[in-house]
Amino acid sequence: MDIKRCYLKTSVKAEPLIWQWYAWTHLISPATAAMYLARHIKIMQSYITAPHIHAMAAKAPELIGGAFMDLDEQYLPEVQALLEKTSKNCSELTKLADALKTLDLRLQSEAKGYSLENFYESTPEELKGCIELVYDINNNPSIRLIESLIYLKYYKNAYQSIALSNTTEDFRPFSLSTPRFEKPNELHIDISFSDERLDTLFSARYESQDYQGIVKLFNISPDKEALFNTFFTEQSPDLAQDRNYTGSDIRVRYFGHACVLLETQNTSILIDPIISYEIDSKVDRFTFSDIPDKIDYVLLTHNHQDHIVIETLLQLRHKIKNIVVPINIKGSLIDPSLKLVLQNLGFNSIILLDEMEKISLSDGEILSLPFLGEHTDLNIQTKSAYYVNLNGKNFIFAADSNNLENSIYTNIFQYLGPIDNLFIGMECEGAPLSWFYGPLLSQPLTKVNDESRRFSGSNFKKAWEIVKILKCQRVYVYAMGLEPWLTHIMALNYSNESLQIKESNRLIETCRENGIESERLYIKRQWVL
Repeated sequence: MDIKRCYLKTSVKAEPLIWQWYAWTHLISPATAAMYLARHIKIMQSYITAPHIHAMAAKAPELIGGAFMDLDEQYLPEVQALLEKTSKNCSELTKLADALKTLDLRLQSEAKGYSLENFYESTPEELKGCIELVYDINNNPSIRLIESLIYLKYYKNAYQSIALSNTTEDFRPFSLSTPRFEKPNELHIDISFSDERLDTLFSARYESQDYQGIVKLFNISPDKEALFNTFFTEQSPDLAQDRNYTGSDIRVRYFGHACVLLETQNTSILIDPIISYEIDSKVDRFTFSDIPDKIDYVLLTHNHQDHIVIETLLQLRHKIKNIVVPINIKGSLIDPSLKLVLQNLGFNSIILLDEMEKISLSDGEILSLPFLGEHTDLNIQTKSAYYVNLNGKNFIFAADSNNLENSIYTNIFQYLGPIDNLFIGMECEGAPLSWFYGPLLSQPLTKVNDESRRFSGSNFKKAWEIVKILKCQRVYVYAMGLEPWLTHIMALNYSNESLQIKESNRLIETCRENGIESERLYIKRQWVL
């Protein structure tokens, strides 16, 4: 097909990859990337030893999200080649991971309250000039990373790419335990995530572009051009006519999971964006075609792969004016800077909000609120619930907040007063600590301790206490991972008997019995306040 002016099809999937693995935030920051790369290597080595076991385990529903490659035995040569290439190209990062663990273990063993100065001379070369050694007030030693210098020394974008393909179904295999290999219907383009050419590509969903200009821009080889051609169309996209809100009230749109869009005449705010592609499906949903022409603020609640989705953020970057993130613990391995991550993803206007800090708007305000739970008792500060007031009506987006202690909500109520609309996640029985943070630990937890420290939001009792204390008028259960297009980042398999469903049903029923509007959001929802 000879295309002149073109649009990127709304069904085209664009997956960001690093070292051929699905990209998420902990693979951007070099220190955490080094630790998770070690897990990748172990998974590949395990697959090479027994590919048939991985193939079987990946298909077992109870093992979804486990460290099993979702690849048949025929991929053994490709995995062997990738392991060899990774070992060669990423040797600096594997040495960094070893250095971090070695030094941390030595500090735990030898630093007993005496001065740490003598440790600097024997610090591994990989860390020299990039760390500070410190005690807390209880004389527990730790490594403070000078993260900006770690980036300067170790960050490389040479192994980043975008995998383009035409989406035909919602289901995607779980992505965090399986590398990606180019298939006949996919085109992997080697390109840094911060490259402005991606803005040109993704803006073509909405505005026509010179097709041959895009081919040249991305240096598409003649043998790949026929496939590249299938990602574009001359037909104008069927963009939603109402994608830009012009009413005098507040329009609320639920895009799935924790993604909610608030709009007034003056302001558009998108929370935790993850957007479905447009496919031929009986399941109606909002897609990229429903996103407004500009997004004034993107609010990111916490640094987990289902709330900060690089795949979606890169495709919206050309529309986003400001991106708001919580402040991290400076220098903490387990709490990398989202500001640095986003800067290296090509975002320029990044606003850091500490707890109880606000952004004033022409028609309201955005306020960062404390967020407890969901982080397995680790001292992680990159987490925030958000209070948004627009046109005199207010919202709290509590994400996966776990009500560990009622008094915090009493204090919030004394400051804010009654809440009109509460959005709360109720994933109340999550995975153990090691599932997510295991690669960052120098020493593994005992199984008993690991199982006791879970990624859990509020159950019925805890959520109902929040509702009562904040005197909420409307309560929406969200961020439950139920949407069919989330399988690649959510290792969930709910039934009507799942605790999370039963507990959220109880909350909804109890709210309604007490005259409070309530529902569990799913797939798509729109209303005007």
